[in-house]
Amino acid sequence: MPLTDQDRAHGYWWELSMRQIEVSRTIVFDQPRNGRAFFEALAADNLDLGRPERLELIFGRKILPSTTGVFATRVVTRGVDVTINAGYKHSRVKEYFKEGRALRIETVVNDSTDLGVKRRLVHLPELQAKARDVNRRLLDHEHVGRGCVLASPAFERIAQPSVTDGRRAPALRFGDPRVQALAGALAVTAHLIGGLSNKTLRPLVEQLYGQPYSRAQCCYDLRRLRLKGLIERLPHSNTYTLTDDGQRFAIFYSKVHNRLLRPLLAANQPPAPLEVRQALRVLDNAITDYINDARIAT
Repeated sequence: MPLTDQDRAHGYWWELSMRQIEVSRTIVFDQPRNGRAFFEALAADNLDLGRPERLELIFGRKILPSTTGVFATRVVTRGVDVTINAGYKHSRVKEYFKEGRALRIETVVNDSTDLGVKRRLVHLPELQAKARDVNRRLLDHEHVGRGCVLASPAFERIAQPSVTDGRRAPALRFGDPRVQALAGALAVTAHLIGGLSNKTLRPLVEQLYGQPYSRAQCCYDLRRLRLKGLIERLPHSNTYTLTDDGQRFAIFYSKVHNRLLRPLLAANQPPAPLEVRQALRVLDNAITDYINDARIAT
């Protein structure tokens, strides 16, 4: 029912509560075919980073053991349409390809306190700004992920010990199990909105690492990341955000290790592609013949 001037005069307008808001962003492609291919590649590109079984998205609030709600992402396929739904408490963000030509992101907030905003209508501009920030950061993360190759100088700076402002920055060596677990935890989109801290990062790394990961170890790793310029501390807090190089580090390390090296180590058997298995078989036979010709076979 519309409010009367008398209602507004009594201040009832300011007491109204927000029950649900939706903030969306739509990007229309000039060539729809390329747009669909881009979105499908984008969806596949983010499924096995950090946690292969699910993609997580957090809306800028800490998740405690006592926090209720669902925090997983579901990928729903209906025919040729793919929708990514990421839920946090009572809210969610949805990404899909609309009407065959547009990439659309919708953030739906069913409880404003999920994003740390009071429910009264006077706080609507603040809530809209935070919802738009969810949309923007998701796009920023996906944009960085599509160009995550580390150039040689950047890779050497990260993978080798270095000195920053007179302080020694320990190496983050590619292939080290703890570093790979750290990269995988950072690649999870859980930290895109609210940043990361020792408390939120530690359980993610421990799960991927497969062994105990202490608070002191996490402090050491956060210091390494900060000195390498991969994270930045938020003012007056113990919370950090990933820099562009930090996102590239997390995604590059995870992609190369999980999608190239690990499959190649078992490339002579399924699920490795048939073409790769056949090529390895030819190479193995050629090497065996070469050894036999040299008469040094075991």
